[in-house]
Amino acid sequence: MNDSWLEIACDVPAELSDILAEYLAELSGSGVCTENLNVDAFSPSEISHSPVTTVRAYFSSEADIEARLADINAFLDDLASRYPGLSIPKPSVSTVRSEDWSTSWKANFKALRVGRRLLIVPSWEEARPRPDDIVLHLDPGMAFGTGGHETTRLCLEVLEGIMDGMPILLSPSVLDLGTGSGILAMAAVQLGAGHVRAVDIDPQAVEVARENLAANGLAEQVELDTTPLEALSGSFDIILANILAEELVRLAPHLTERLATGGTLVLSGILAEKEPLVRAGFASCPLEYRETKREGEWVALIYRKGGAS
Repeated sequence: MNDSWLEIACDVPAELSDILAEYLAELSGSGVCTENLNVDAFSPSEISHSPVTTVRAYFSSEADIEARLADINAFLDDLASRYPGLSIPKPSVSTVRSEDWSTSWKANFKALRVGRRLLIVPSWEEARPRPDDIVLHLDPGMAFGTGGHETTRLCLEVLEGIMDGMPILLSPSVLDLGTGSGILAMAAVQLGAGHVRAVDIDPQAVEVARENLAANGLAEQVELDTTPLEALSGSFDIILANILAEELVRLAPHLTERLATGGTLVLSGILAEKEPLVRAGFASCPLEYRETKREGEWVALIYRKGGAS
């Protein structure tokens, strides 16, 4: 692991932060975080009185940072050109140590209730559950997935709904693709899933997920590794795929192949404006589109295989 990283911080109106964050996540391949600021620096006609959000992307200290800055500046210029009167300041660059990056977000990560009975509690805080709550203790470290982001909440809420609708004696198999912190896999087990497989191509994310599973006493109940989807075998009753829209489209045939007949596929990590792209990418697959769930600027798509109800 690198001892230090280069942080590129960009200030944009809050309405544009998701678009920028998705771009930076793909560009960096490492990590992105957002921070709301109590200022009102921009008032273009189409985005009036918008608070500013700082979006921070992290790059290896060995990266060609000048080239990355040129790419980001070009993206910001194009973004600003779509909104008359909007001026986006140039991004700033600083060096951060790995331990600073991996712990700085803790001040804003509090216990979070998702869905009807899921309670996500940071590992450093005491849980105060209701009698029927399912408590998930979590330390996401440098992996994605605290439950606070819309894409993760959508997956958790859909998963809870699917599991609540299952016959009592049925324990479905679940694949968590791009597991990140392991939060979806942990929720699946606690909601009554049988075999749970969690994969992530990032070895660091797998280590974070492994630690979270152990902290929740679930290490023996989830098969966890870095196997790519294309190399997996077997089928799953439920597949949760919370990754970038373009990657979902690329993996559409493999996701379909791994989904059991009558199974449910949940696609998340999709900006609302990219829903048509994903819908078109899955149109030729032998799947039945069921529903789109929305939260903020993000959507989750639900498919079924084999027309089972």
